[in-house]
Amino acid sequence: MFFGRTPQLPTAEQALKGRPAPAFEVPDRHTVLGNPLLGPYPEGLEVADFGLGCFWGAERKFWQLPAGVWTTLVGYQGGHTENPVYEEVCSGLTGHTEAVRVVYDPKLISYDRLLKTFWESHNPTQGFRQGNDVGTQYRSAIYPHTPEQAATAEASRKAYQKVLTGSGYRTITTEILPAEGRPFYPAEAYHQQYLDKNPGGYCGLGGTGVKLSDPSGTNWGASCPTGVEPAPVDGDR
Repeated sequence: MFFGRTPQLPTAEQALKGRPAPAFEVPDRHTVLGNPLLGPYPEGLEVADFGLGCFWGAERKFWQLPAGVWTTLVGYQGGHTENPVYEEVCSGLTGHTEAVRVVYDPKLISYDRLLKTFWESHNPTQGFRQGNDVGTQYRSAIYPHTPEQAATAEASRKAYQKVLTGSGYRTITTEILPAEGRPFYPAEAYHQQYLDKNPGGYCGLGGTGVKLSDPSGTNWGASCPTGVEPAPVDGDR
């Protein structure tokens, strides 16, 4: 679609106008976890939003965590177009990235642990690309919901940059911007838990293989679920 050109984010004036209401319905429940996809969520749960490439594989990374994740859903965030549809997001004219919303119990899993999964599950140095997937909708992003989340996300980026640099990787391009003012628009039904419905479906995620530690050198939680990941694409370093 970009014919060799570097993808560019549209301005609010350039973006598609969208629509005042969603163009489709979202399923009631998570096909793996069994809990409702949409809020309001039970008291005591918290919300975290991440973009790390194609949201099919990204969502699975979080629902596979051993404890504490109550539900996950995929959608579009960080753009200008109201209530976008998939084809519009893929056009590059909405400004959104493919995002995963993680609803979790902070008594059972920490935001630090979610960040560890986020950083280790993709290559955050690639700009508007993740592996062979190219476009502004594949950019790496964190959208914190509280000042505490924002501070933790920034600290984790600094810590991960240090170990990435030591492993020969470039500068992290992940945007960290407040979720406030950047609505999360749930994606179409067929995208929700796609890799549960289609176990052999496409997943373009490939982490760097570099683990995240905090500045004091301690581990940011247990290892991510095991699994075979695609090798980094040539030129990632």
